[in-house]
Amino acid sequence: MTTSSPISAFLRHHYRHFNAATLIDATDGYVRHLDAGGKMMITLAGAMSTAELGLSLAEMIRQGKVQAITCTGANLEEDIFNLVAHDYYERVPHYRDLTAHDEKALLDRHMNRVTDTCIPEMEAMRRLEGAVLEEWLAADQAGERYFPHEFFYRVLRSGKLTQFYQIDPKNSWMLAACEKNLPIWVPGWEDSTLGNMYSGHCITKDITNVHTVRTGIEYMMTLAEWYLANATGQGIGFFQIGGGIAGDFPICVVPMLHQDLQREDIPVWAYFCQISDSTTSYGSYSGAVPNEKITWGKLGIDTPKYIVESDASIVVPLMFAMILGQ
Repeated sequence: MTTSSPISAFLRHHYRHFNAATLIDATDGYVRHLDAGGKMMITLAGAMSTAELGLSLAEMIRQGKVQAITCTGANLEEDIFNLVAHDYYERVPHYRDLTAHDEKALLDRHMNRVTDTCIPEMEAMRRLEGAVLEEWLAADQAGERYFPHEFFYRVLRSGKLTQFYQIDPKNSWMLAACEKNLPIWVPGWEDSTLGNMYSGHCITKDITNVHTVRTGIEYMMTLAEWYLANATGQGIGFFQIGGGIAGDFPICVVPMLHQDLQREDIPVWAYFCQISDSTTSYGSYSGAVPNEKITWGKLGIDTPKYIVESDASIVVPLMFAMILGQ
């Protein structure tokens, strides 16, 4: 890996110990895995799209540093919210000082707060709903079914949102993924703004077949197929940003294939890194050390394992910059 580029040189000079040193080790492990012919899945939890991770993740996708993504429904949609409504977002740097009355005032203005950032309902959420509803209805009437990310890809490819773009499109990770037709899995999609909207349209019978949007079980089935097809050779690495279902869901495909389907010689994940500030505690999956995953058949004794206990919004762009040679 290059050390002459300014960000990489700075990090290698200063990041020598503790979590900082682990950041360097995990980044080098990521690069070694790709250089050896391996593939990488990135999992996105939290509100990384609203944190504008697309500024670095989009380029990672374009340069072939990511072969698959698993994310929450929120991250799937919030990248597009930012794409079409960025100018209407409001930052609230003093969010820790907000009173309940202050929060109610934001609600009355239809400004939904994510930590220090308010997402505008009408310009972001309802704008995307209008575009994707056309796709839901068309598929429902034609008796067709697609996964949540496939509906979003259809919207982006249709060009119906292009007139509303308010950021440089190269900074949207969903656009980059769409251009690559990157495989995406979105477990628990119904726990998202668009998932709630879809439920509402099913309740009102606008959509007659509730399974027009394909399910999480079907997502796991396709993940199993993808894993079997891609885990040969150097194998597939697992880069987990945050915790929750975005990480829990895909990592389980290995023990499912081995233990539940009784398949022999299923390779475990070939690299593992988790970026999280979740405290290790009894029963905390998000804060569990990687070795615990050995007992579940997800990782092996020799799997390179890293955990950087820090804020992903700080750590991940630095790691991506190094991977990209910046």
